[in-house]
Amino acid sequence: MILEMLSYPFIARAFIVGILVSLCAALLGVSLVLKQYSMIGDGLSHVSYGALSVALACNIAPLKLSIPVVIVTAFLLLRMTEKGIMKSDAAIAAVSASALAIGVSVTSLTTGMTTDVNSYMFGSILAMTQEDVVLSVILSAVVLILFVFCYHNIFAVTFDEGFGRAIGVKVPFYNTMIAISTAVTIVLGMQMIGAMLISSLIIFPALTSMRLFHSFRKVVITSGILSVVCFVIGMVVSYQSAMPAGASVVLANLGAFFIFFLLGKLKRV
Repeated sequence: MILEMLSYPFIARAFIVGILVSLCAALLGVSLVLKQYSMIGDGLSHVSYGALSVALACNIAPLKLSIPVVIVTAFLLLRMTEKGIMKSDAAIAAVSASALAIGVSVTSLTTGMTTDVNSYMFGSILAMTQEDVVLSVILSAVVLILFVFCYHNIFAVTFDEGFGRAIGVKVPFYNTMIAISTAVTIVLGMQMIGAMLISSLIIFPALTSMRLFHSFRKVVITSGILSVVCFVIGMVVSYQSAMPAGASVVLANLGAFFIFFLLGKLKRV
């Protein structure tokens, strides 16, 4: 079945990008969930939608505009919460609602709800071009390499920022790195999963892994494996049933969560 699917170039492109983005989202999601900052994914996805609406209205390549806009927004959100200007949940909610309103307004005044806009809102594997794939592979590889090489410092920042500062970890730098990596991952996955669903790739694998495991390393490894497996299952279901790929992947993650939840209950009995 998978070999048959990979015979189609657009599905092969979706598999390459989807696996890399799923892996990035799962690894970053562990830190974001533990730091109680998981809703940043939802907020940044709405910012990304607003940026792509402007890009489509101005006839600009969506990724070329969305990536810098979302990165700057992630940086500003982090600074706002660190400086105490606004609490993280309030800041994310305000930015999310504003960006979504801008996106909807620009869309209604210019192109209208076209196929392109729909594909970015709800995901479409047909939206991936060869140029998008190359850019996605490069940026995903950078995110994964940074996570692996900075693993110990990310661990320190995730659990105890005070301890991290005491042992010489540059906490603001690593918080910024996590936020920017999350922003890049969201923009890359948005075309295929959709702006409305991409945050689930960040939240679900981490929450699912935590039903059974409590070690940071085990949760990170399990999250990565689960995310990739659920993506492949979602793509197969989408191919067989003609469901949107983004919805299928999210439902696969939801199914995995319930399975791990039940296994966790049985483990404690």
